[in-house]
Amino acid sequence: MKTTKQGKILLLALLFAGAEAGAQLPTLDGQRPSLAPLLKRVTPAVVNISVESQRQVAPNPLLNDPFFRRFFDVPDQPQSVPQQAAGSGVIVDAEQGYVLTNNHVVENADEIVVTLTDRRRFDAKLIGTDDQTDIALLKIDASDLTAIELGDSDSLEVGDFVVAIGNPFALGQTVTSGIVSALGRSGLGIEGYEDFIQTDASINPGNSGGALVDLDGKLVGINTAIVSPAGGNVGIGFAVPVRMAKDVTAQLLEYGEVRRGRLGILIQDVTPDLAEALKLDVSTGAVVTQVQPDSPAEAAGLKAGDVITALDGKPVAGAGDLRNKVGLIPVGDTVVISVLRDSGPEELEATIGRAPDGGGGQTESNASQTIDALDGAAFENLDASNPRYGDVTGVLVASVEQGSPAARNGLRQGDIITAVNRTPVGSVAELRSAIRGTTAAIALNVVRGDARLFIVIQ
Repeated sequence: MKTTKQGKILLLALLFAGAEAGAQLPTLDGQRPSLAPLLKRVTPAVVNISVESQRQVAPNPLLNDPFFRRFFDVPDQPQSVPQQAAGSGVIVDAEQGYVLTNNHVVENADEIVVTLTDRRRFDAKLIGTDDQTDIALLKIDASDLTAIELGDSDSLEVGDFVVAIGNPFALGQTVTSGIVSALGRSGLGIEGYEDFIQTDASINPGNSGGALVDLDGKLVGINTAIVSPAGGNVGIGFAVPVRMAKDVTAQLLEYGEVRRGRLGILIQDVTPDLAEALKLDVSTGAVVTQVQPDSPAEAAGLKAGDVITALDGKPVAGAGDLRNKVGLIPVGDTVVISVLRDSGPEELEATIGRAPDGGGGQTESNASQTIDALDGAAFENLDASNPRYGDVTGVLVASVEQGSPAARNGLRQGDIITAVNRTPVGSVAELRSAIRGTTAAIALNVVRGDARLFIVIQ
């Protein structure tokens, strides 16, 4: 089957228009699909950033020897040398001259110079940075600037077309295109607060701080990082969602820093196994494993075992999602927390606090005992010889055999089991009774050091 040139162009246009719901790909002369009209509007808002800083030089011990220096007439050695780096930025307020970029682009900078697409150069003032989200805000004193319109990163879907604009390898402004490969990427260890947009649009060193835009020409992300075994693009790039960048910017403008919100809880993800064990009607959310004393969460009435499903009506996907949301809520704001507990769904109000910079009664003997469902682990009742006696009511995991089912399921020697499927246990007998006859997954409430967590036993 042969396709004419005009047919290929039409097919490509239809593919682009169909994949991007509601967005029409611009055309040149009404004939061929092209991003050129969109880029003419957007690229003046994307800038190149050059940074100069001082890099400390490791001294040579030999050159510090006075005899050696005098004998060979060695001149004084510099303690630091100038270092230059390049990145990208995005003008988000033309009137005030505000430019968004990455913290790692301008970190420790002595001099920051912003170059526009019309080749004008301006010294930039650093308004504030946040290393936890890798966002920085600059200001330049310039006229006739073009700002980019902010989009809605929450409305993005996997498969949406996006365009990355930046200054890779200090070559100058460069445009690449691709799609949204994934949303809500976290746990990468790149930043402290992660909720990345993943894209296969080519992002390389120097693109950091540049724009990720949709086909409407609106900013949806700030290009930040890549997975790069060889140092170049392999089709896995990450951008900070514009929603997160906006929240950070608002605090940088007001305080010059980000004042992290805090509820005062320890949480973990709702997993299918945990949902089955706890008989939950939801498969996403964050389970509260511990409420810290005198915290906003305690004042709001949150309890261990509560499942947080939404914050101010917005669904909570998991522990990382909740942490991101709370961390960027201004301190002092009141939020509505939707929770599931044994009595059913409830809504609690909590006032966000500021994050810091950063039982007895057992009747059985304490001889170690095993339980079939927890094969490989031995248990004891807590007694006065245990430092947690009187502080925690539960059953001590006396030992765990390496490679046993108990070990593979996550039990560790020294753990204290406080409940089984939310039923409190205070002795080995109660633990055995709670587990006996259970055919579904078992959710154990466990105290490990200062942490509290759920462990699911299949």
